[in-house]
Amino acid sequence: MSSTRVKKNPPASGTFASRLGFNFLNGVEKIGNLLPHPFILFVIIAVGIVLASAVASLLGAEVTNPITNETAPVKSLVSAEGVAFMLTSMLDNFLSFPPLGLVVVLLLGLGLANESGVLNTALRSLVSRVKHHRLITFVVILVGILSNLASESAAIVVPPLAALLFLSVGRHPIAGLAAGFGAVGAGFSANIIIAGTDVLLSGISTSAASIVDPQAVVTPVSNWYFMSASTILLTIVGVVVTEKIVEPRLGTYTGPSLVDSDSASPAITAAEKKGLRNAGIAALLFLVAVALLIVPANGILRGENGAVVKSPFMDSIVPLLFLLFVIVGVTYGKTAGTIKSINDVPRLMIASTKDLGNLLVLIFAVAQAIAYFDWSNLGLWFAILGADVLTGLNIGPIGSLILVSFATLFFSLIISSGSALWSLLAPVFIPMLMINGIDPAYTQLAFRIADSSTNMLVPLSPILAVALGYIQQYNRKAGIGTVFALMIPYAVTFFVAWSLLFVIWVTTGVPIGPGESLHLG
Repeated sequence: MSSTRVKKNPPASGTFASRLGFNFLNGVEKIGNLLPHPFILFVIIAVGIVLASAVASLLGAEVTNPITNETAPVKSLVSAEGVAFMLTSMLDNFLSFPPLGLVVVLLLGLGLANESGVLNTALRSLVSRVKHHRLITFVVILVGILSNLASESAAIVVPPLAALLFLSVGRHPIAGLAAGFGAVGAGFSANIIIAGTDVLLSGISTSAASIVDPQAVVTPVSNWYFMSASTILLTIVGVVVTEKIVEPRLGTYTGPSLVDSDSASPAITAAEKKGLRNAGIAALLFLVAVALLIVPANGILRGENGAVVKSPFMDSIVPLLFLLFVIVGVTYGKTAGTIKSINDVPRLMIASTKDLGNLLVLIFAVAQAIAYFDWSNLGLWFAILGADVLTGLNIGPIGSLILVSFATLFFSLIISSGSALWSLLAPVFIPMLMINGIDPAYTQLAFRIADSSTNMLVPLSPILAVALGYIQQYNRKAGIGTVFALMIPYAVTFFVAWSLLFVIWVTTGVPIGPGESLHLG
C-alpha cells in the first residue's frame, strides 16, 4: 500500500509553555497514582469524619440549622451513641441511598438496549450516512455528544468510525479521532435525552442536600433544559475547534489508507436496518402513549391541580426510561436476531450488569461517609463555615458557582470517576451554597460543566488508553502527549463556552430544568 509523503506542520513541542504544561500533567499523574481505589478513599474519608466529629464534640462545637433555626451540638461518632448509629444504620445507609435503586433500574433497561445491539447500530447508521464533506464534522461531534447514552462503549464505536469517514473524503483520520474523542469525552454530560449520568448525579445531590433540608430533591431532569441547549452549543464549538485548530495543525495525512480490521466497523446489514426501523416505530408509539398520559390537563400522570413539575410523571422518569429502552431493545433484538427467545431478555440484562459491581462497592462506602457527615452535624457545620466565607468574599451566586467549577477542574484531573468526585464534593459544596440561597441543581450543573470538559485530560482515565491505541494505528510514533495535544483545545474551548452559556443562562433567569430557577435578587 503506497502513499505520498508531504510536509506536516510540526508542533512546537520544545517551547517553554509546552514543557511547563507537560510537567504539570506529569505531576497530576504522579499524584493521581498515589490515590487509592475510590472505595478505599471513601473509607479513609469516613474514618476522618469519625475522628473529626470526636475532636469537634470535645471542643463543644455547635451548629444552628438555617432552615429550622434549631441549635445542635456536633455529635461524636466514637461515643456510645455514635458507634451504635454506625452499626445499626449501615444497611439502611446503603439501601436508602438515593442513586442506588434509580441507577440499577435504568442500567437494566439501558443495558438490555446496549446488549441487543440497537445503540451500536444506531450510532454506526447515523455516522455512516453522512458523506458530505462539510457535514461530516458536525455529525461526528453531535453523535459523539449524544452517544453518552451508550456509556463507555461510545468511545469504542464513534471515534474509529469518524476516522474512517474523514479518511474517505481525503481528510486526516486523526482529526476524525480527535473530533470523536473530544465530543464523547469533553461533551459527556450534555444531551437532549435523560441518561444514566443525570440519574446518578441527581441522586448524590439529593443525598447531599438533605444535610441542610431533608425535603430537598434534585431530579434527573433538573439540568435538562440547559444540557439540551448545551448539546447544540458544544456541537458548533467542536466543529470550529476541529476544522480551525486541530485539523490544520495535523497537516495532510500521508499514512495507510485503511485502519486495522479490528477498528473497521462492518456494514449495516438488512436485518439491522429493519431492526432499527421497527425499534424506531416502537419508540414512537411508546412516546405517544406517554404523551397521552401527561399532555391532557386531566392526564393521570399529572400532579395536583394539573401540575407537571411536581407530579407522578416526574417521579416516573426512570421507570419510563427503563420501559422505553426495554421496548426498543426487545423490538430491535427480535427483528435483527440478537434476541431469539424470551429467555434472552433476562440473559442480556444480566450480561449488562457485569460492571455494576464497581458501582455498588463505591456506593456502599459513599453512603456510609455521607451518613456519618450528616448524623454528626459536621456536614452542616462545614457548610455554614463555608457559607460565611463565601459571604465575606462577596462574590454572589454566580461567583460562588464559578468557584465550584474551578475547584472541580483541579480535582477532576486527579480523580477520574465523575460519580466518585461528585460524591466527594457534593456534601461540601451543595449545603454550603444552599445556605446562601443557591438551588443544589445549579451547584450540580457547575460541577458537571467542569468535570465533563476535562474528561480527556485525566491521566488515569481508561478512555485515554483507548484513544492512544486508535491514534497509533495512524501514527505509530504517537504518545500520551499526542493525545493531550489533541484534546486540550476541546477541553479549554468547551469549558469556556459552556461556562459563558451558564453565566448568561443564570443572569437572565431562564430555568435550567423543570421548576429550577435561581433568583439573583
